[in-house]
Amino acid sequence: MKGAEVLLRSLVKHGVDTIFGYPGGAVLPIYDALYDMQDKLKHIITAHEQGAAHAADGYARSTGKVGVVISTSGPGATNTVTGIATAYMDSVPIIVFAGQVPVSLIGKNSFQEVDIKSITKSITKKTFTIDDVSNIESIIDEAFKIAVTGRPGPVVIEVPKNVQVSEINYDSLKSKDEENNYTKNEFRYNLFSNEYKNNLDKAVEIINKSKKPMLYVGGGVISSGAERELMEFVDKLDTPITCSLMGTGAFPGNRKNYTGMVGMHGSHCSNYAVSKCDLLIAIGARFSDRVISKVSTFANNAKIIHIDIDKREFGKNVDITLPLMGDIKNVLHELNERINRQYHSSWMDEIVKLKENEEIKYSKLHLDDETQLHPREIINTLYKLTKGDCIITTEVGQNQIWTAQYFKFLKPRTFISSGGLGTMGFGLGAAIGACLGNPDKKVINVAGDGSFKMNSTELATISKYKLPIVQLVLNNESLGMVHQWQEMFYNKRYCFTELTHDVDFVKLGEAYGIKSLRINKTSEVESSLEFALKANEPVIIEFNINIDEKVFPIVPPGASITESIG
Repeated sequence: MKGAEVLLRSLVKHGVDTIFGYPGGAVLPIYDALYDMQDKLKHIITAHEQGAAHAADGYARSTGKVGVVISTSGPGATNTVTGIATAYMDSVPIIVFAGQVPVSLIGKNSFQEVDIKSITKSITKKTFTIDDVSNIESIIDEAFKIAVTGRPGPVVIEVPKNVQVSEINYDSLKSKDEENNYTKNEFRYNLFSNEYKNNLDKAVEIINKSKKPMLYVGGGVISSGAERELMEFVDKLDTPITCSLMGTGAFPGNRKNYTGMVGMHGSHCSNYAVSKCDLLIAIGARFSDRVISKVSTFANNAKIIHIDIDKREFGKNVDITLPLMGDIKNVLHELNERINRQYHSSWMDEIVKLKENEEIKYSKLHLDDETQLHPREIINTLYKLTKGDCIITTEVGQNQIWTAQYFKFLKPRTFISSGGLGTMGFGLGAAIGACLGNPDKKVINVAGDGSFKMNSTELATISKYKLPIVQLVLNNESLGMVHQWQEMFYNKRYCFTELTHDVDFVKLGEAYGIKSLRINKTSEVESSLEFALKANEPVIIEFNINIDEKVFPIVPPGASITESIG
């Protein structure tokens, strides 16, 4: 059996059913082997390798499985780098198989040769080179284990062409048990650090004495599959809860305890609660600069308990009182068993009232202008029609924040967005992966016109496979978020952020054979969304919104999160 077939059989063994990729000379043996295995592995050819990486990312985030990419060597491999970095920053398990020139030609500036291992070393959990056909299976076994063990993340495997064509007696390989499937995360659920077990008793004591607790939840809860344990913890503790952008969906957005997002674009209610609480429990969150803003004033009235599987996060950005290291599902289970049932009625009443007043304030905006399209109305209508039963991907910028603020995400893995890296052009590829991984769910990508242009070539993929994705383009003819910053913090010195209407998005969609609509009036929002959601085919809706629409609240650079504007 040739190495290329061993590679594909190993993927099947690990439960892989979908691969995203783009053929090229250095991976021709893999694609030749795939010719005979298309009944076991569905291959999706994207328009660009970056799109393939984002699609694998969206597949992984929405399903909890490992996303798989195949690229050729050289430019094919380097085209995946942004997607790999995106996955690394947000702790998403993907494996990228990058073709490479034969071992004998490595380091000789051969045609389409790059040292992809060195390029991606800082944005992966580990990189491998398969230098011998006998190592294929063992390296893939290890790669899947690494991708999902502890804090998830990407792995890159470089596969020289000569290894792909080398032959081996498959039966002679000492392979893992055929039923061993690392994608089920059985490794992660058994982790609980002995080093921090003694801190559990201290944590319980602090929690039981707290009068004004607050939970700050990040994407680690979703990675761990700990949403049920989190729900029990919130109910038992009787506490308000806020989420980071990556934590959105970990706790139902329609519950009274939920105060919205926290940080630079967080709700006034969330930022107030973090600043006034006497105990902040951070769960699977990394205290990013977009959350804490001015470090010296962040939660400075509170003790901080930080629960995370990665000890490198403890004290990295803020000083904490107590670390609890382990898988979040396990840690929350232990805490739920030990803490007393608590009642914080006065604290909860204060926060809920503040939340209600803030919602009333924002709901009254723009009521005097029924002809102008407003992002809040668009996203609210989308929620009303879907009742939250869908998967939403986003690009990066105003479109991303409006979606996170206004749509009530009810379940984990339904909000798919680039958080740490902030990758414009992420959403459309991610929507492809989410759609293929969840064929029973309607998938919607929300984009701004700037982000949409970056990878709109993936419309070809959507059209080719007839994926019923709804693409919303909030078109303000600008790089909206950067334009907003130039207005607010750079004296309205707009430099290359005001875009002309240089692309007709309706005609672009039609060129790909996709039904496309342009909406200019509020009265047309609901009917257009209804049409798109019911269609069993891809649909593009362009909403022309005013360039002056802003994302509020916003915390100015260097300010405390309690000093937000809007």
